[in-house]
Amino acid sequence: MKRKFGFSLKECRILSRLNTPEKIQDFLDKINYNLEDPETCFSPRKVLREKKANCIEGAIFAAAALRFHGHPPLIVDLTSVRDDDHLLAVFKRKGYWGAIAQSKYTGLRYREPIHRTIRELALSYFEGYFNFDGEKTLRGYSLPVNLARFDKLNWMTTENDLWFIEDYLNEISHKKLVTYGMIRNLRMVVPLMKEAGELWMIKEGLLKKIKSKQK
Repeated sequence: MKRKFGFSLKECRILSRLNTPEKIQDFLDKINYNLEDPETCFSPRKVLREKKANCIEGAIFAAAALRFHGHPPLIVDLTSVRDDDHLLAVFKRKGYWGAIAQSKYTGLRYREPIHRTIRELALSYFEGYFNFDGEKTLRGYSLPVNLARFDKLNWMTTENDLWFIEDYLNEISHKKLVTYGMIRNLRMVVPLMKEAGELWMIKEGLLKKIKSKQK
């Protein structure tokens, strides 16, 4: 096996096994969610080493793994109000968009490649995207960003945090998903849906810890 993109042979062996979007998502589902305080933005190399990833780290790792197997390393930024933004690694299969993601919330991870447009893909996250108060908070999305633009900064293998990617996402334009009229009539998340969305945090005993950190 040859080294690729600056990864070591050991790292390449791991990445070579993640040869489908489904396997990349399975990898993210098995590692720990990164709750470092202060928050980090690990490179894919550090995700492999530390075996944990938060939302942005998971999406960037997935984009690198997709690139390792010949896909462009594309990410999409979902924006919100009174909540954290969410990052997706996106891919196309037979002309349709799918997504890989890491999240504390049950409904904000993988999406099957059945979506005709990025807007359609982004909308599929709407009902499961809510804050601790039960508000549906998703508001917008970016067009796909190709992380190859950051190759000179060694985004796949650097030991430094990748905050320059987040800074770039904060600068680019985003498209609206819902109108002000729609927002006024949004229903609060029902208790059963809220509990289902927070199931992983409840199971891991992390819900109270995460809430206290956000205050």
